[in-house]
Amino acid sequence: MTKAILLGNNGQLMKRDFSKLSGHEFDLLVCGGGIYGAWTAYDAALRGLRVAIVEQGDWACGTSSASSKLIHGGLRYLETYDFKLVRKALKERRMLLDAAPHRVWPLRFGVPIYRDSRVGMLKMNAGLILYDLLAGLPGKDMAHRLFNRSAFAGRFSFLDDAMLKGGFTYGDAQTDDARLVLELIAGAMEAGAVCVNYCRMTDYIEAGGRVIGATVQDRIDGTSRSPFDKLRTNGEIEVRARQVVNTTGQWVSAMQQGRDWCRLSKGIHLVMPALPTDEALLLTAKSDGRVFFIIPWYGMTLLGTTDTDYRGDLDHVAVEPGEIEYLLAEANHYLKTNWTEADVVGSYAGVRVMKRSDAATPSAVSRDWELKTAGNGVHYSIGGKLTSAREDATAIVDTVCAQLGIAATCATGKRPFPWAPDENYAAWSDTTSARASRLGIDRECAKWLMRRHGKRADEALHMVETTPGLAARITPALPFIYADLLLCARDEMVVHLDDLLRRRMPLLILAKLSETELCRIAATVANTLGWDEAMADREISACIRQ
Repeated sequence: MTKAILLGNNGQLMKRDFSKLSGHEFDLLVCGGGIYGAWTAYDAALRGLRVAIVEQGDWACGTSSASSKLIHGGLRYLETYDFKLVRKALKERRMLLDAAPHRVWPLRFGVPIYRDSRVGMLKMNAGLILYDLLAGLPGKDMAHRLFNRSAFAGRFSFLDDAMLKGGFTYGDAQTDDARLVLELIAGAMEAGAVCVNYCRMTDYIEAGGRVIGATVQDRIDGTSRSPFDKLRTNGEIEVRARQVVNTTGQWVSAMQQGRDWCRLSKGIHLVMPALPTDEALLLTAKSDGRVFFIIPWYGMTLLGTTDTDYRGDLDHVAVEPGEIEYLLAEANHYLKTNWTEADVVGSYAGVRVMKRSDAATPSAVSRDWELKTAGNGVHYSIGGKLTSAREDATAIVDTVCAQLGIAATCATGKRPFPWAPDENYAAWSDTTSARASRLGIDRECAKWLMRRHGKRADEALHMVETTPGLAARITPALPFIYADLLLCARDEMVVHLDDLLRRRMPLLILAKLSETELCRIAATVANTLGWDEAMADREISACIRQ
């Protein structure tokens, strides 16, 4: 299979080129390749600024790939009267659904109301009416609906209905968070930005008390290198920039000033077997009243999240046994058939950054965002949400432009995403689905191929036309085909097998892959990634150790 795919440059490759960071003065250097860094780089590049963005690991390797995968207003924030944040997020939700139908898609949530529920029918109905009002009175696809006991129990047959009074459904939206970040990085590169992953910012460069750039280090050595790299050294270089923005999230708290600005909260998610529904659930923990979700994703189920203060290792955020026990126990209060630890397929953990607060629990802290500017001129992004990151990045770039004396307005609002199909999405989807079916790709795989790649799905279909065996699923239970795998390996700045199987295609999270399966996958992409047998073995071993 690998030998049949000898692919050239089709003009869409995300090439990693560390050497492009040297020999230039940039208008803006962004440090941190999560959702805030990606939106900032994309916005700034579209405004015509000379932009560089560096990420010490892979794109979205921190919190931005450890979210609940939701684009939502945050219904629970209404209880803390954070109406401004909810309205802002709902506005962004609507914009993203329109601008990126392949990347952000509608997802309905069910909310069961039991006789002992903390929030009763009347209060929940009032909250959902307000949610709809703040969203600008959405259409039927997003507006809330009320169900009596029997209707709600029929809609969610797997829920315990012994004390059920009724329930509601309401509309929000879903995404693949890591691919959202990746597409924005691709858009920034297309607009002229220099984007380099596995590139650590080691220190700022100052002159006259002001930061004029940063020292960065290439973290790829001769034993682990993309074939697209031109620079064959692991040394440090100086990157000169007129403005510097730090969007490193949790790592801001490692500096003294950052500790004064930030509060960290840990959240975990478990990957569970599929439930017989394509809708999500918003539930309230019986033990402490916190909100958690049960969400369909790639044919599996996400269960999460926790919300606890975090003071541990920023580089190694792990899922603890007690957290697994907590989520399973709370979910089992609602399910007819209990989940056990044996049902847990995968898990992941992330650290949210919030503004400093003396609130008793992280759940009571606002998720709103702010920009801090240090005395040396470096701007720091603090807090925020996946949903509202675009608008916050607009404020960052507005500040940068004001400092530079550049009059350029935001170009990301309502702008179609880089991989959005050029024609009507529904018509394109129908045409692409029919083409995929003719090529032997099943309906579920075709749906996710379009959501994952947008118009670039045509590239995968072309690969299948050339090599029909690439239409096969990589693993039977999940909707990923070999053409998708190779497209990611070829075009998406993959350095390590972990990049490919966690963030480009989350197989390591959604399945318990055996060593044999990892070997087969590595052999499939080895030629594309320029790996010899020894390199492939090292990459497989690294994935097994996780």
